[in-house]
Amino acid sequence: MPIVTCIEDLKRLHKRRAPKMFFDYAESGSWTEQTFRENTTDFEKIRLRQKVAVDMSDRSTAGRMLGEKVAMPVALAPVGMTGMQNADGEIKAARAAEKFGVPFTLSTMSICSIEDVAEHTSAPFWFQLYVMRDEDFVDRIIERAKRAGCSALVLTLDLQLLGQRHKDLKNGLSAPPKLTPATMLDLSTKWTWGLEMLRTKRRQFGNIVGHASNVEDARSLMKWTAEQFDLKLDWEKVRKIAAKWDGKLILKGIFDADDARKAVECGADAIVVSNHGGRQLDGALSSIRILPSIVREVKGETEIWLDSGIRSGQDVLKALALGADATMIGRAWLYGLGAMGEKGVTAALEVIRKELDLTMALCGERDVADLGPHNLLVPRDFEGEWQESGARSSDRATSLPA
Repeated sequence: MPIVTCIEDLKRLHKRRAPKMFFDYAESGSWTEQTFRENTTDFEKIRLRQKVAVDMSDRSTAGRMLGEKVAMPVALAPVGMTGMQNADGEIKAARAAEKFGVPFTLSTMSICSIEDVAEHTSAPFWFQLYVMRDEDFVDRIIERAKRAGCSALVLTLDLQLLGQRHKDLKNGLSAPPKLTPATMLDLSTKWTWGLEMLRTKRRQFGNIVGHASNVEDARSLMKWTAEQFDLKLDWEKVRKIAAKWDGKLILKGIFDADDARKAVECGADAIVVSNHGGRQLDGALSSIRILPSIVREVKGETEIWLDSGIRSGQDVLKALALGADATMIGRAWLYGLGAMGEKGVTAALEVIRKELDLTMALCGERDVADLGPHNLLVPRDFEGEWQESGARSSDRATSLPA
């Protein structure tokens, strides 16, 4: 097993071992990828305050998410097509999360189905829902998640239509991959990936094929998917879905203080400050820069989690110190899965926990619950000052601190 000291090590292994179209699917943003890049680089602008001659014994990274104890306040975010990065990827990631003691979230657009993951794990997991125009399908998949014992519903709000991702279009992204001369040449160098894929029956979207009306193969799936994301999703529909679920509800994709307030009014048990990893609205601010404005608006009224851009335990610490109650990681664990399967996901979690633990100690803290702004040095203009204009606002210079 290769020596892994940081998430970047896993990323390099992932790139070497997974087919190009699937690595690019993970490592891409929309349009110019400005927001994708700044999600990570903006963390670097925040500095840490070192403290010395303090008791560093008996440290704890443990926290709580939705009232449940976790080994650290980090959950595995939902990622589509995970089973194409590594055979049976969702099952492997869920098992790694269960053993480590953090939550796993299964995407609607997963390769392994809800039932597959439930069959191969014993701990409850979360299910992420994309709202489709086919209301019968939505009702059925919610019931399937309930039957599988999913303990929370993660409702994604920022993907009513798909942001343009140039790499996916150029690569002809599909699951399973279409056999063109380019993909066949690439796959010929990824023989370990190919052998593992031959051993599994799970190569299509397991939550959709055979469950959605008239979707029985890759061609009908593509047609169905292209037509199904619900452009009319609004807060009233969010309330209706919350009532159908009638359980713990997480609203993902909150990126505005007013929307955070509406999420609270809808009864969200947690909100996820996220720009979908820079894969939707390119040109939006990074998640870490938006976080303080959301914290000021609804802190204490619902759990606030941060997603998008986290690549280290130091990033987790910075998010917590800026007011997040917890975090979600996507690419960080996906790199591990693509690199080494279940062991790679475990390695990613171990890297993040070690970095969080050591950084916390060197900042003079022994418990993640005690982290706060006093542990950080934040640039005075970090949130930025922006000119608002247009019919819905007065023309004035304003900054996010309000």
